[in-house]
Amino acid sequence: MTASAEAVRIERIASGGDGVGRLPDGRTVFVPRSAPGDLVTLRDLALHKRFARARIDAILEHAAERVVPSCPHYVRDDCGGCQLQHLALPAQEAAKRAIVGDALRRLGKFDVADPALESAPAAWHYRGRITLHRAERGDRIGFHRLAQPGNVFELETCHIADERLVELWRVLRRHRALLPATFDGLTLRIERGGARHVLLRAAGGDAWTRGRELAQRLAADGQPATVWWQPERGAARVVGGGADLFPASVFEQVHPAMGDRLRIHALEQLGDVAGRRVWDLYAGIGEATAALAEAGAVVESVEWDRHAVQVAEARGPAGPRRLAARVEDALDRLKPPELVLTNPPRTGMEPRVVDTIAAHRPARLVYVSCDPATLARDLARLGPPYRLAHVRAFDLFPQTAHVETVAVMERT
Repeated sequence: MTASAEAVRIERIASGGDGVGRLPDGRTVFVPRSAPGDLVTLRDLALHKRFARARIDAILEHAAERVVPSCPHYVRDDCGGCQLQHLALPAQEAAKRAIVGDALRRLGKFDVADPALESAPAAWHYRGRITLHRAERGDRIGFHRLAQPGNVFELETCHIADERLVELWRVLRRHRALLPATFDGLTLRIERGGARHVLLRAAGGDAWTRGRELAQRLAADGQPATVWWQPERGAARVVGGGADLFPASVFEQVHPAMGDRLRIHALEQLGDVAGRRVWDLYAGIGEATAALAEAGAVVESVEWDRHAVQVAEARGPAGPRRLAARVEDALDRLKPPELVLTNPPRTGMEPRVVDTIAAHRPARLVYVSCDPATLARDLARLGPPYRLAHVRAFDLFPQTAHVETVAVMERT
């Protein structure tokens, strides 16, 4: 690690949220918490063969888009939960559009402009789920510091979490003596209807017997919640506060309003689905599957989380064929599709999945992505005779560098 007195001008925001500048020797340098237009000196400069990483030592000239972060943890504790609080919202959105466009051009070799971006209705207090961690030493419970996965600071508040979760956490902190001696994570979650959940994941094989007492204390303090306990290598179960059968560990979009907008847009891009065979891959709790079935599609969905599939089956409608399996393992059990909707995790689709889709030659593939790099990689692999017909970005996570994208590949 070295220091540099040379001033560096920040040019843009990279995927992940770091500002990007250029050192005097020509190497690209990635600088967290910097803004395009900043002129900065650097500290903690780590040089690599083709790039470098550093932190800001001093800001000699402030970018016009730089603002004072709202959350006290952002600067004081170097919170890693947000990456862009120091940028005005229009600058955040411009950066996200550029991140998607750059990935498609540079990695996918597509001749496209930066896509349009749909803004979130609220830039703060939108998250319906947050996960906290316990420090390895001491009793701190909170978030990790930026780029320090082993360093946890004590969380007091979170400005992007639903305020009802913040209030729940404030009360839960007072009863931390009731928490298990060890745990991997503590998730707070709120449903659309307002019901709240506390999910504790075990770090070992020890039993935890105070879940009911914790739920009673929370309710007595005006913050009722269903308390769940998930033993190591076991399923989550309710241990206090009710008998809610909705699995708190099942994935659901943390920004429900924007998640709905994104899903509606993705479904619209499929066109008329009535009577057509549609694959819904990485289907989650089946919201898109249900919408497709109600529109008259013949749907086969695949989701590896069997609890999510159980939720989908319970919610209905009947008719779609729902498989609980990894997508790459289920391909041979699916009938050839006419249309495909896919919403893979950040790692994207396995090569076999892309190749199988290409071999079936569906008329249209609608790809919902949470990582522009894997999106570009997968779309490029699909190759001719497909063309990139449409791209739109969605700002589901203001104040962070994350961006969701809907891309449409159409067979020519």
